[in-house]
Order: sequence, then structure tokens, then C-alpha cells
Amino acid sequence: MKERLQKIIAAAHGVSRRAAESLIAEGKVRVNGRTAELGSSADPDRDKIEIGGKRLENRPKKTYVALNKPRGYVTTLSDEKGRKNVTELVPGIRARLFPVGRLDMDSEGLLLLTNDGEWANVVSHPSHGVEKSYLVTVTGDAKAAVREMSKGMDIFEEDGTLAYHASPARAVIRDQFDDGARILVTIAEGHNREIRRMCEACGLKVRRLVRVSIGGISVAGIRTGSWRFLTEEEVKTLAGRKKRSAGERKENV
Repeated sequence: MKERLQKIIAAAHGVSRRAAESLIAEGKVRVNGRTAELGSSADPDRDKIEIGGKRLENRPKKTYVALNKPRGYVTTLSDEKGRKNVTELVPGIRARLFPVGRLDMDSEGLLLLTNDGEWANVVSHPSHGVEKSYLVTVTGDAKAAVREMSKGMDIFEEDGTLAYHASPARAVIRDQFDDGARILVTIAEGHNREIRRMCEACGLKVRRLVRVSIGGISVAGIRTGSWRFLTEEEVKTLAGRKKRSAGERKENV
């Protein structure tokens, strides 16, 4: 059965559809010996699809994993500094998994991995509103920070230029200490290092940052450095965000 070529590549090659389209536009994709064009279709079970001269394997089984990431691991698939990669924590899985979104090296907690590019886009793209919750241990005036985060705030670059406006977060203090607190922060965006930058903008120093949930999927029950497969229901629930988000946008037109 024929499908859009970029969809086939995204699913089998472990990249986003946009990245797959770039490969086609750059002339790196051939179907049955002919250079493919944007908008082309193919049958992954019958046609010979090559990327950079290497044949694309038959469509792999879609795999979805929840990992409790420890500190000291990067989420980029290729790291020029040779640091430990999160894919090292899921040995034995034959599928070529890639992280859905990121956690920086010093952050911990829930990270989803998959080889399903379309599903990953639904989970990670801000337009689909998948909420992510973080438990952040900080020093500083946590009460004032919670008020600021709950209103939304501007985030600036080091040179003073505006980076972006962070939408209002749900922020509550879970534990209070003499010199700080633990704050549960929930957002539905996902800018680079957003939680850390929000805390810094509020005058807080982050001592520990743990992502505890993504779209209702919790890290609870997964030991640090361990993982589990997502259930079929969990996969469907997150995939359903695309349909609901589209419906919500239609109602708001």
C-alpha cells in the first residue's frame, strides 16, 4: 500500500517528518533507483527505498518506552564530546529509538523514547498541549517565584534580548525548607531549558530538577536508570492529543 514517502522515512528512519522532507529535498532519497521528489509516494513493502545509498529497512515495529533518566546522560543521539547517551540505558531493543523532547544532562526523570516520528511530534509539539510536570528543588524566595510563574513571564537571553514569553504555568510549593523549597511546575510548552530559565528569572537557584510526568504518564514505579514499555492505552491517549487539539482549534475559530 502506497504512502507518502516522508511518512515512511520518518517511521523507519527515526526522524521527524520535517527532517524526512529535508532528506528528499536534498536529493538523498531514491525509490527504485530514481531520485525522489517532495510529494512522492511509495509502497514500503514492495519498493526499494534508499537514503544516501543505503537501503531503508522494512518498516519496524513501533516501539514506545518510558525511561527514568539519571543525571549525567545526554539526550542527543550524537554527542561530539563522547558523553553517555540515554539510548545506552535501553539495551536489547532492536528498534532505533530516539528521545521525545529533551532533558539536559543535569536533569532527571521521565523521558519517552520511540521510533514513531509522527507520535513523537504530537507529544512534543506545543500546539498539542501535552502537559509536562517537574519537581524542582530550589533555594530562594519560592513563594514570590510561584506567583511570577503563574502569571507568565518574559525570558531573556544573556545579552538582554527577549528570548520568548513563557505562558502561565501551574506552580505550587510542595515542601518548604529554611533556605528554599520543592516546587511542582506544570507547563505545556517545552522551550529549551524552560524550567531552569524560569527559575533563574525569578531569582531561584535550581539544586535538582526531576520531570515526574508527561501527559498523565508518571515516572512513579520506574527506578532511576530503568525503563518500561508504554501500554497500548498510554500510547493511544497521547496520540489522541492531535485529534483533540485540532477540534479545540476549530471551536475557537
